[in-house]
Amino acid sequence: MAAASASSGGMSDQLYVSIKLECPRLDELGLVPHVFGSHPVAGEWDPSKALPMEQEEAAVWGLSCIVPSHRETLDFKFLLKPKDNNSHYIVEEGPDRSLVCGSNEVEIRNALFKFNDETGVVECKIFLETEVLSPFDLAASWKTHQEHLQQRVRGAHDAIMNAESEVRAKNGFASGLELDLEKYVVPTPNMGSDVVYAANLTENPRSLLTMGISSNNDTTKGILHNSIKGDASPNLYASENKGADGRHVPPQEDQRAIFVDRGVGSPKFARPTNETISMSNVKFDSEAKDMPAAEGAVAAAAVADQMYGPKEDRKLAIVLVGLPARGKTFTAAKLTRYLRWLGHETKHFNVGKYRRLKHGINQTADFFRGDNKEGVEARNEVAALAMEDMLSWMQEGGQVGIFDATNSTRSRRNMLMKMAEGKCKIIFLETICNDQNVLERNMRLKVQRSPDYAEQTDFEAGVRDFKERLAYYEKVYEPVEEGSYVKMIDMVSGTGGQLQINDISGYLPGRIVFFLVNCHLTPRPILLTRHGESLDNVGGRIGGDSSLSETGLLYSRKLAGFIEKRLASERTASIWTSTLQRSILTAQPIIGFPKIQWRALDEINAGICDGMTYDEIKKIKPEEYESRSKDKLRYRYPRGESYLDVIQRLEPVIIELERQRAPVVVISHQAVLRALYAYFADRPLEELPNIEIPLHTIIEIQMGVAGVQEKRYKLMDAVNPTAGI
Repeated sequence: MAAASASSGGMSDQLYVSIKLECPRLDELGLVPHVFGSHPVAGEWDPSKALPMEQEEAAVWGLSCIVPSHRETLDFKFLLKPKDNNSHYIVEEGPDRSLVCGSNEVEIRNALFKFNDETGVVECKIFLETEVLSPFDLAASWKTHQEHLQQRVRGAHDAIMNAESEVRAKNGFASGLELDLEKYVVPTPNMGSDVVYAANLTENPRSLLTMGISSNNDTTKGILHNSIKGDASPNLYASENKGADGRHVPPQEDQRAIFVDRGVGSPKFARPTNETISMSNVKFDSEAKDMPAAEGAVAAAAVADQMYGPKEDRKLAIVLVGLPARGKTFTAAKLTRYLRWLGHETKHFNVGKYRRLKHGINQTADFFRGDNKEGVEARNEVAALAMEDMLSWMQEGGQVGIFDATNSTRSRRNMLMKMAEGKCKIIFLETICNDQNVLERNMRLKVQRSPDYAEQTDFEAGVRDFKERLAYYEKVYEPVEEGSYVKMIDMVSGTGGQLQINDISGYLPGRIVFFLVNCHLTPRPILLTRHGESLDNVGGRIGGDSSLSETGLLYSRKLAGFIEKRLASERTASIWTSTLQRSILTAQPIIGFPKIQWRALDEINAGICDGMTYDEIKKIKPEEYESRSKDKLRYRYPRGESYLDVIQRLEPVIIELERQRAPVVVISHQAVLRALYAYFADRPLEELPNIEIPLHTIIEIQMGVAGVQEKRYKLMDAVNPTAGI
């Protein structure tokens, strides 16, 4: 279109047009929005030639084009077509839409589509943006695009044309990657291979241990494992509340990359520029009193909550409420891991662990009867012991305690509130599930893995006993109506549900609610890998924005072959990169998946040390070298970042990874991947700067009902496999 303009309209400016359509219902209806109109490229009102819009998010489609300057008016409309039938269509209601001289002639309105069945009327939101571009902008952008295809520089990623056939012919598995991916599996450092029951990973009952009570039934093990096995049944525990499926884009012929700061939206047409956009550092007063341990990783609002709120509000107890098999323990474990990663001192106290330690693991369903006075007293006793341990730990400096038990009666909850009065703020977190299919799966999983049934040889007898226990709890169950609470109602399946909150305020409670809204237990892999070896890696220089070495280019092709093989049946997967060219170039050979650039995934900012070697830093800036050696976690490069700053900017990435329901491949940098890995592995922040993330190795994190498990693939060697910051 630009060429036509040059011939007929001279050197006049062109009009860049970006059209967005938002409608959550289209995916479930199996429909794809199209645009057709008066221009030949738009089909000249022929529905069979309408332009399909590209799905950019679960409910958002987009289309960008250049309109020649000589065409004063462009008339168009939207229509919907089934994904598998190009001959049927529904045209939007209302008059034609018009673009005149770079602006909308009529007010932007929503698109209405009328169906002749029970579907009724479907309404879609419309967003339209225009910008005038000169022919020089277009020429420069095209040149940059051509250079990008040759892997020389970062290019105009929103203007990448279809080069898939060429890339597939060049790369594919021709780079020497074996078809059997298991040949590339390498040991996972310091990880076990067993699937561990989540309650066994909770805080050890120190009040009982000091009494001399011991047990061989509960063992504490790492939460990440190097074998990806276990039950692959989906949706057994907590899930998000509304049906946004994340950024799932089907493979299309003219796949384009998307640039985002926080994982949403798409860019304008690329302009040639040397301008760089940097994030402002959020600085905290390190001398402030009651500052959390991760002073740079939490917002100032969290500090204000601690410094100026009532004394009891400075400590927070999340008290789980719900019948058995509702996913309380797994929800508690995920929340504990998230808060620890943010830098909050958090511990998970499981009352069932106390009960098993004090009363053994062979308690039948009769122990849980509401009219069993001795059983009720015994269960209240261990609940009080767990609460006392949690409150004592808070007095020693703990910030957030997760109290995991059924707590299904008002009298039990009143007991806990009286014990916590003046010591901490309590928020009840109630999980409710009415989906019988989900409950049946959860109950069987509980019997399979809970220490309560470790000595039960008859699996079906164990299931019957557990169902009898559940029936006793149901008879006395009283939903939460008192105090501050969050109710997760029918969110376990991950396909809808409600989240109700009452009397929730403050920074940290708000972050907890936001996390709960977005997390779910749908099984899916997350693949973490560093970019291919860069020229700066070879030279031992930190930071920078160098291109890939020959070895790095080879890895990019091997990675493309690996992804094609590993995610062959996962066409809704997406590729996330940083905005640095070594990350983008590593992802370039990967085809068939949408590519999303996150500035939050950029390498840690080395400030004035950017581009230097460690030997140069030691020689030129010895005081900085020494400071970093003493505390890599909190050390901030002058005019740069610390690891805690990286954690802060990665929080939106973690939330988005939790929200995704399809596989995600993250191609980033050593410091960033250390922070992401520390989250999934529940590693202490102090260990974060020393986590091993070698080059040319893929870390597969499997998230699902079996917990979080890990597998590593080493595709090839690097000159310096641990090079980086």
